[in-house]
Amino acid sequence: MSVTERVLTRDQHIREQLVSRFTALIEDTDKLSEFKRGELRGKIAGKPGLNRYLRTTPVGKLRIDTAKIKAEENLGGKYLLRCSDPHLSAEDIALGYKQLLEVEQGWRDMKQIIDLRPVHHRLEERIRAHVVLCWLALLLIRITETTTGATWTTVRRELDRLHLGTFTGPTGLFRQVTTLTKPQTDLLAKLGTPEPKQIIALEPAPR
Repeated sequence: MSVTERVLTRDQHIREQLVSRFTALIEDTDKLSEFKRGELRGKIAGKPGLNRYLRTTPVGKLRIDTAKIKAEENLGGKYLLRCSDPHLSAEDIALGYKQLLEVEQGWRDMKQIIDLRPVHHRLEERIRAHVVLCWLALLLIRITETTTGATWTTVRRELDRLHLGTFTGPTGLFRQVTTLTKPQTDLLAKLGTPEPKQIIALEPAPR
């Protein structure tokens, strides 16, 4: 079941519960006095979930607004989006709306993972530079996640296991990168990054 189908099913279930509750609430209210019906109407008005289904007849009797329920069913799964930019297409507006969660997550990442705050600067240009650098770091994270299909936490954990070791002996010194694992090889391939050479440097011992 898709996300949209799950949302529609959930909304339908909630609507049916509200209608059932509302039906029981106004049952036999025709027998009540006008004053008592007014009291009940006031109580319903304080419950937005029920009040939107309330319809009052010209003589003050309480009824379920079936037209309103039908309208809600017809609008299920549909959204009305407004935008101040007249040049954006409907597709771009919808895409931007769907990315709101990613934008909010991006701000949380800048404040937590990238540690945007606190900014220990006083000059405006230094504060601006700090924010721009953090934004570039976030952009790099998003590109990495989009390209690899993995979360930044997973990518960083795998690549953090890649180390450069320095070894010395009687014949000299050499620097060697640890052998790449399968996940590391796959990540580098997806990112289009060449695999590092295993031997980085060779320095013979002085004679």
